[in-house]
Amino acid sequence: MTELLERAQAPKAIPVTAPRDRVRIALVLGALGVVFGDIGTSPIYTLQTVFNPDDPHPVPVTTDNVYGVVSLIFWSLMIVVTLTYVSLAMRVDNHGEGGIMALITLLRSWAAKNKAASTGLLAALGVFGASLFLGDGVITPAISVLSAIEGLKVVDPAFDSLIIPIAVVVLVALFISQKFGTHVVGRAFGPIILVWFTALAVAGIGGITTEPTILAALSPTYAFAFLVGNFQYAFFALAAIVLCFTGAEALYADMGHFGRKPISRGWMFVVLPAVTLNYFGQGAVVLHDRAALASPFFILVPEWARIPMILLATLATVIASQAVISGAFSVATQAAELGYLPRLRILHTSRDTYGQVYVPWVNWILLGAVLILVFTFQSSTALAYAYGMTAIGTITITTILFFYVASRSWRTPKWILWGGAALILAFEVLILSANLTKILHGAWLPLAIALTSFLIMTTWQKGRRVVTDKRTKIEGSLEGFIAEIHSHPERIAVVPGTAIFLNRGKTTVPLALRDNIRHNHVRHASIVIVSVEIATVPRVPSKKRIVIDDLGDPADGITHVTINFGYAEVTDVPRALSLVSPKAACGRLDLDEAVFYLSKIELRAGRKPRMAPWRKKLFLATARITVDAAEHFNLPLNRTVVLGEVVEI
Repeated sequence: MTELLERAQAPKAIPVTAPRDRVRIALVLGALGVVFGDIGTSPIYTLQTVFNPDDPHPVPVTTDNVYGVVSLIFWSLMIVVTLTYVSLAMRVDNHGEGGIMALITLLRSWAAKNKAASTGLLAALGVFGASLFLGDGVITPAISVLSAIEGLKVVDPAFDSLIIPIAVVVLVALFISQKFGTHVVGRAFGPIILVWFTALAVAGIGGITTEPTILAALSPTYAFAFLVGNFQYAFFALAAIVLCFTGAEALYADMGHFGRKPISRGWMFVVLPAVTLNYFGQGAVVLHDRAALASPFFILVPEWARIPMILLATLATVIASQAVISGAFSVATQAAELGYLPRLRILHTSRDTYGQVYVPWVNWILLGAVLILVFTFQSSTALAYAYGMTAIGTITITTILFFYVASRSWRTPKWILWGGAALILAFEVLILSANLTKILHGAWLPLAIALTSFLIMTTWQKGRRVVTDKRTKIEGSLEGFIAEIHSHPERIAVVPGTAIFLNRGKTTVPLALRDNIRHNHVRHASIVIVSVEIATVPRVPSKKRIVIDDLGDPADGITHVTINFGYAEVTDVPRALSLVSPKAACGRLDLDEAVFYLSKIELRAGRKPRMAPWRKKLFLATARITVDAAEHFNLPLNRTVVLGEVVEI
């Protein structure tokens, strides 16, 4: 599977004899395994949660309500997933990448050019949406794995006491395995999920045969009648119906990996038909026997197939959890590259496949939070109250950002765009409002996680600006520093070799260079000042990787090099410098013997009110997780020198 995906992403490597249809099928199959795991496992718990008698706002189990709920689930999928994401949002991308982070980078670019406050506020809203997605990374593994293993109760109620221990073992194993990467097991994800969707469809068809009239619920009139005629129940039911499209953001976020068409085809021809048949089959079973509401998904399956279905469901939920965890790693990595988080320790788990990263700090935080959820809520139905908030919050924010971006880049008349936005947002805001009623029943949890993540990211961004301003004053002008060297050349001894100083730009002096000359009165014959720039695009072409700037007389032996990386790339400085011609770097660039110099900043809380006291403490605490710069930039440790400076905030 991985090999086929690689061929599909690099058309030149495909043999002439390889059918294009085979490549397309491989991409669709790969998308099934990575993209649709979360939304594809929602049938396990959605309908059961809607009619849960322990819900603070229970929906009465009547024939009309069952028809209305099933119809509303179907049309929610059509509006949110098919219309908003597949038909609209996935047509906007940032150099092929999708998702809320791609929209944020587009907004940041416009805000920088136009200095518009509105785009800055929307970018901040996008950061909150990304924070909600991190909260989703905590809840999805817990509710998905629990819901699958709870099928054991249908087989034998005596298994009830084993559900939590088994779920904990599965979850711990899942998070421990993250450090090995997903490229090995990823080859099996697509086929397993394809079997899963086939099982959903077959089980659903079997259920529909018991009450074929349930197919009438395909008409939107049933959903409309339920919303209008039973609004006192329908409004609260929306807080559970949202569960049917959790994971919809993954369709957009993973667009850069598979492309828009494979994801769209996977949804339209495999996922949507399978989950629709299953939801309608569950509705038919409930109409036939109200007792089936205890676990309509597993009761839908014949008794002889329940144990295999539980095993298959567990595999599917592990895959769904894997996709969300990987997404959390990706969001954290991109947030760090865009300046919303400090440099994090990031391990790339595959040499061949783009986007497979492991972030240890995020992994263990997620595991701890997931285990707390499992032990606190004890069941998937209890967790469901908290789950919807993250999904609809992220989706609503994505919709707002998408329509703003579309209004700036599409030629579609504004009245059509904003008219469509009003209709879609009215539906999404209604669902969001319903989920707000669950705040006291568990929805406070994802909000707390999101607010904490949002405060950390915005505090780091603000503190980073304060430190940058302070550091700029300490460093001084690079032009003036070079002029000072010219005016007193006899004071500085020149030794052979190449020294590479990492710096934030070409206008200021690297602190390590200034301190080395000030205290040691010595410099290397060849000095290369390197600035690393993270672009607002995922990847930068090799021909645009390096920019060399003239700093004056070439005889000085001082060169400035800007290295451009995309926000999703590995910041390997030595490898990037290998693209520099020795002649371009004053003719004396010797990477094999070069010494790298880093300027380390020691942060301390100052008395000046640059930030609120609590923000200073939070910023300093967050700074402790910053990965070593030498490791982040892949510098050779035996040829790296670190010089420090104290900066007060």
